[in-house]
Amino acid sequence: MTRKPSKAASASVVHAGGHMPEAAPASNRATRAAERRAAIVEAAMEEFIARGFAATRLDDIAKRAGVAKGTIYLHFKDKESMFEELVRVVIVPVVARLTTLPPPVGSVRDLIEAFAGNFLKEVIGTRRGDLVRLIVAEGPRFPSVADFYYREVVSRGVAAMRALIELGIARGEIREKDLARYPQILIAPAMIAVIWQSLFERHAPLDARDMLRVHLDLIFGERRTT
Repeated sequence: MTRKPSKAASASVVHAGGHMPEAAPASNRATRAAERRAAIVEAAMEEFIARGFAATRLDDIAKRAGVAKGTIYLHFKDKESMFEELVRVVIVPVVARLTTLPPPVGSVRDLIEAFAGNFLKEVIGTRRGDLVRLIVAEGPRFPSVADFYYREVVSRGVAAMRALIELGIARGEIREKDLARYPQILIAPAMIAVIWQSLFERHAPLDARDMLRVHLDLIFGERRTT
């Protein structure tokens, strides 16, 4: 039976000088690779936001990340795959948290307010908001990027809102049954707030939370105060 080489032997490499020091354990190499990948994603986000998707070059991302351009190709095949990873890392986890709704023990309006409030907290005024605005601005020019964002983010949010609307209709909290056909209406204030902040905030600051309250009053009726 052939004897398997020891871990030390299989992990060693020959350097140019002829020495054969033991290489770092695989776990350390994996950690360093993950750190480089994270640095590339972080640099990509800064470059995309600063320059736009079309104008961003891999050379600029590599320089900001402190890696060689060739290192990027060890992790990503092109700029679009890098952008997709950015969405997975930065936005998808937030959407997953927001759409994992608790059992409906309170009113549907309470659940929607919690969802929208967390969205405003996690997105408005953060780099995530800048990323959403970038997709809105450049998505039409890069359909594959927009398609990916729809699958990973938009479709999940819309499905969660439709489920809440249907629950509200079943409970009698929402009278307009056609709202279930257009759940986008429910989350419209959040998207308006994202876009408004980048374009018009300096002219007319927007109270996104109060706008949300007025919007929900139109759907559910004004809250009764005791």
